[in-house]
Amino acid sequence: MKLAYTAYDNSGEAVTGTVESADVATATVTLRHKGLYVAQIAESASATGKSERKLALKPRGGQRIKKPAVFARQLCVLVSSGTRLMEALGALERQAKPGPWRDTICDLRAEVEQGTSLSAAMETHPEYFDPVYCSLVAAGESSGRLTEMLDHLAALKQKQLRIRNSIVGALIYPSMLVVLAVGIFTLLLAFVVPRFATLFDTLDVPLPASTQTLVTISGVFRGFWWAALLVLTGAIIAIVAYLRTPNGKRFQDTAVLNLPYIGNIAKSIATARIVCLLGVLLEGHVPILKALRLIRHAAGNVCYADLTTKAEEHVAKGEPISLAFSDTKLISPSVYEAIRSGEQSGQIGRLLLNVADFLDEDNEVIVRSLTTIIEPVILVVMGILVGLIAISMFLPLFDLTAMTQGGGV
Repeated sequence: MKLAYTAYDNSGEAVTGTVESADVATATVTLRHKGLYVAQIAESASATGKSERKLALKPRGGQRIKKPAVFARQLCVLVSSGTRLMEALGALERQAKPGPWRDTICDLRAEVEQGTSLSAAMETHPEYFDPVYCSLVAAGESSGRLTEMLDHLAALKQKQLRIRNSIVGALIYPSMLVVLAVGIFTLLLAFVVPRFATLFDTLDVPLPASTQTLVTISGVFRGFWWAALLVLTGAIIAIVAYLRTPNGKRFQDTAVLNLPYIGNIAKSIATARIVCLLGVLLEGHVPILKALRLIRHAAGNVCYADLTTKAEEHVAKGEPISLAFSDTKLISPSVYEAIRSGEQSGQIGRLLLNVADFLDEDNEVIVRSLTTIIEPVILVVMGILVGLIAISMFLPLFDLTAMTQGGGV
């Protein structure tokens, strides 16, 4: 049958096209031999209901990390205990709840039954199994160390999930404070300030500049809130659309790295990610050029993707990989020295994993300390703004009281 695919070549460019094949698994293997990493594949004319479910029911958030991590751990335990791969997949399928994840395991089992390798079967489900995951499984299958590779994968995915949860958890409370602040100021401008404005009109008292400015802002907001909403919505859509373009992505990634304090955290997290991935791949005996290519796709930041491209060029010329990581703007000197020492000792994979563990622990402490600084700053700003609004509203009343008392005397 004719299959339409979206894939990435060795340079990281997106490639689309069609291929004739008996099934999806065979087509994926064929494209892999051509140096293409399949991201999406389905029947070109009209996808079957099964293919449509795969495209529609994509996992979100931590599920893309959590489920593959648990799967690798459980499969590692079963296979290491002597259970045949087919039986292990069947057992995991029976344990899974009905839904997209269970359908994915069912497809894996069915394709392995037909003689497809586990890694090739995983490549047909990129929504759960990324190229790094599939490459490590393929390396384990080819070397006879599948159990060890699954153990590495489980540890890698669990670390990624822990880091993600720590960042998300640290941002929840500040985000709630910001939403609360926006809600409070909206209510003040929409309902509280207009009542005071009506009172001031009735009393016919002169308004201080701050009070007049606040009343004017409230009037504009109440009269043209729909226009403000349209402009805000349009701006958000335009910004999101731009950030999804290659130039927008580069601008965003570069801007984040240049932010005061936050930029250093972003650099440390990105460094830990690529160092950890490179260490796991090298420990899994994945060729270094292929490992660097996979890291480029999973770097998550254009600047660090460019860095891995430079590393590929150095390695292809026979030069040490540490030369590419000597850029102090992106990689700290301590990480560079660790990579150089690992090259000299021949234990670069293990050393990179140790460096990644150290960076991850340090990053968790930094993120927690950052939130302890952000929370009181948001509260103080909220208090100042609410206080200024309250003073602006009550100041004319104070003046009126003073005038009344002076007239009575």
